[in-house]
Amino acid sequence: MTVSLVLVIIMGVLFAAGVYAMLERSLTRVLIGFLLLGNAANLFLLVVMGRPGAAPFFGAADPEDMSDPLPQALTLTAIVITFAVSAFLLALIYRSWQLGQADTVEDDEEDVALRERPSVDEDEMDDETAIEDEDDDATTDFIGTETAPITVLHHRDIDGILDDAPLDRSSGASGSSGTAASDHGGDRR
Repeated sequence: MTVSLVLVIIMGVLFAAGVYAMLERSLTRVLIGFLLLGNAANLFLLVVMGRPGAAPFFGAADPEDMSDPLPQALTLTAIVITFAVSAFLLALIYRSWQLGQADTVEDDEEDVALRERPSVDEDEMDDETAIEDEDDDATTDFIGTETAPITVLHHRDIDGILDDAPLDRSSGASGSSGTAASDHGGDRR
């Protein structure tokens, strides 16, 4: 087996163990799962980097002999993100321990009520979706200006509006510079 294949297998095991641990109710196991996922992401970036080479500094070596700096930068970013989320999860675990002397996430009453809801309620929800699908035939495009919810005001509508924005019109066939100057910021009152 090559080194890359061993890293890919270890990466897959870390991803699987991290996802499994994050699905637990214990916040400590969620933290461990997140740390495993972070390490698996770092291994993934290490595998993506390819063959090792010289440090990517200007003038240090031939560009073909240098390693790719992008995966290295992404790995540093992944380490910082993993550290920040881990610190946040540690704060959550500590606060949960202070309040309830446990780090498990319990179901609240609404979750239990949703879980015990009979399937009849779900059928009624499907019927409501069918009603919404029937309303999809109604148009929501505003074709005329009288039905549009937004009114565009021009300088001729209200005396206080100055409409002196530059225009994107061509200066005509002659291309005279005087016309172009008046189109782009000249006084057009």
